[in-house]
Amino acid sequence: MADKPAPKPGHFLPGGDGDQISNDDRKPAVSAPSGAPLAAPTPRLGGEAPPTPPQLSGSRIDSRRTTLSGSRLGPPPADDPAAAAYRQVFHPEPVPFIPKKRSKGLIALMVAAVLLFLAGGATFAVKVLSSDGIIATPMPTTKPSDAPTTTEPVGKGTPDTDIVGKNPVYAVGRLAAAKCPEPAFRPTSKENVRSYYQALTACMDKAWEPIITKAGFEFRSPNLIVFDDGDETACGVQQELALYCQDEHGGSATMPWQKTVEDYPKNKTEIRAEMAQSFGFVYGVHVQNLTGMADASDNLAATAASTTAKLEVNRRAALQAYCFGAVFFGAAKASFPLRGDLLRQWNGLIQRRGDEHTKDKVRDHGSSKSLALWMSQGLATTNPGACNTFVAASAKVS
Repeated sequence: MADKPAPKPGHFLPGGDGDQISNDDRKPAVSAPSGAPLAAPTPRLGGEAPPTPPQLSGSRIDSRRTTLSGSRLGPPPADDPAAAAYRQVFHPEPVPFIPKKRSKGLIALMVAAVLLFLAGGATFAVKVLSSDGIIATPMPTTKPSDAPTTTEPVGKGTPDTDIVGKNPVYAVGRLAAAKCPEPAFRPTSKENVRSYYQALTACMDKAWEPIITKAGFEFRSPNLIVFDDGDETACGVQQELALYCQDEHGGSATMPWQKTVEDYPKNKTEIRAEMAQSFGFVYGVHVQNLTGMADASDNLAATAASTTAKLEVNRRAALQAYCFGAVFFGAAKASFPLRGDLLRQWNGLIQRRGDEHTKDKVRDHGSSKSLALWMSQGLATTNPGACNTFVAASAKVS
């Protein structure tokens, strides 16, 4: 288990390939009760009455039609008051259009107002497109007093490079000491694995929520999915990898369990370290999502000038997610101590997770040396500001 390849972009990072599950919203048709005649249509004031539907008799259709009694089936007399009243209400004579002259001053004022409106709309569109929809003020500059306002993570018109390099989350300070002992659920079953991640999610939510809100962002807990191999989830068809994907829940952490349960008896301490470290990484991507950095880094990777530049953006994002995960475990070191054999296994995983140890050698998550650097900084400082990989020298994100 320790030698499996590190997950690749599109898995850990938001926006990966994966078909979404669509629900079939069609509702079953409601059938008429057997043997009950259908209601006859309402008679009209003019012309012939429309044919009535056939009656149902058991499972056979009766060809006889219902009849209307006491209804006038022919056209009404010309002086019929009921027909006249009907025409007055439902078919009145059209009102003729009479064009009116308008002053040139009024026309000029209307044209100026239209141009002003269009100019404002064009400005808003440019701002939205320039930052991929990430704005921090209400969409219109003026609005009715009862209109709802919307606030997005980063300032209006902020470039992607500033979203990742100058994000407010870097300036809010350290995470408070977290009282979060290692979850007592050992990975011996799917339900135990789920309970472990639920307990860890609650701890991380409590530690990160004050930081996220202090930085000016809206906090929400990630949706947790513990999947069977081959399941279709928000991140596509899953096979053993711990992943995070943006979806209708606002972000889902999708975690495996079968290989974890299978390998736990072989090396219990290593599996405990891997569960903590893997979920710390996935939660780190959730922090990036909450602060707008996930979308911004995706944009930067998509518009990179070369494959080499794109891979460097991916490494910066992945190393930051690992660092954010380590920030939490540094804040929880008194109650969730990484020491002794657990710390040795933790460090061993870092050395084996480097891109140089993967089968395909794709340099998209960081070398063992870079992983150790950024995770050590996160553990030591417990400060998200120590995880700004996007302004670091290239040599530090190798």
